[in-house]
Amino acid sequence: MILVTGGAGFIGANFVLDWLSASSEAVLNVDKLTYAGNLGTLKSLRSNPKHIFARADVCDRTVMDALLSQHQPRAILHFAAESHVDRSIHGPAEFVQTNVVGTFTLLEAALAYWKALPVADQAAFRFLHVSTDEVFGSLSPDDAPFSETTPYAPNSPYSATKAASDHLVRAYLHTYGLPVVTTNCSNNYGPYQFPEKLIPLVIGNALSGKPLPVYGDGRNIRDWLYVGDHCAAIREVLAHGRLGETYNVGGWNEKTNLDVVHAVCDLLDRLKAKPAGSYRDQITYVADRPGHDRRYAIDARKLERELGWKPAETFETGIEKTVQWYLDNQEWVDEVASGEYRKWVEANYALRASTLSTQ
Repeated sequence: MILVTGGAGFIGANFVLDWLSASSEAVLNVDKLTYAGNLGTLKSLRSNPKHIFARADVCDRTVMDALLSQHQPRAILHFAAESHVDRSIHGPAEFVQTNVVGTFTLLEAALAYWKALPVADQAAFRFLHVSTDEVFGSLSPDDAPFSETTPYAPNSPYSATKAASDHLVRAYLHTYGLPVVTTNCSNNYGPYQFPEKLIPLVIGNALSGKPLPVYGDGRNIRDWLYVGDHCAAIREVLAHGRLGETYNVGGWNEKTNLDVVHAVCDLLDRLKAKPAGSYRDQITYVADRPGHDRRYAIDARKLERELGWKPAETFETGIEKTVQWYLDNQEWVDEVASGEYRKWVEANYALRASTLSTQ
């Protein structure tokens, strides 16, 4: 059995679904079910005895100790995190609690559990920490992509708390010997992504006839990674990654935010055309995010060189699969779009639009 934290969130749920479709090994799925955790994503696993769900907070040491003792996993894959930069700007305390305190608590529980294992099981055990490229800060247009040796320079409360969690994971290897490995991924997209993130937000607003908000001039660059490719990379790192190493996971798809919005609009024009005009007509520029990093780019050659992984999807194939999935799964979108989510989105983007209009 493996233990997955945050397995009802976007990347974690995709990983759990992917794992159980290809493996007979059971998953203990631990998720607090905050606003971004959605059991509806895991609906297809309700009758699967290999999927064991526990609603729990990684900050709760007593519960984590009990789960480890009861289920005896051979690995912990730590996806659980607060992950939205805008939310971290409005409320950083939650990010410190989940990303820093939660990772610390889980490491403490994992260390105690690992120390009590038989020697052979200790050697086979892994703690795989899933992190982000945002810990490296921002790149200039001509800078080389982030490598595994790029110095950390986080610029938002979100990325700062993820950087702190990365350092804690590293420290537990070097101080206590806990067998850890870390991945730092670029921007994920694909099915089941919570609709506060750019791509599902644009799809949802476009279909509802609402403005498509683009921060600043829309020229901020991200490296886009299809979530299915990310899941495949994590499986490889878990199976064959070297102890104590970090691996960057990227899609080799640098796109501006405006490029992404245009791509989504053009696909919707083809797949679900409006009676008149283009979805591009709904694009609206809003005030930029404070401290908005200009460019991220991932150099994923180490992962390809050592483990043979490279993304299967181009941005063009991945984004078409993603748009089509959202068109085919409107019921899931409607269930996720709770009153809390709508209230937050309206407040966030209304404030930015208002700020822009006064400049």
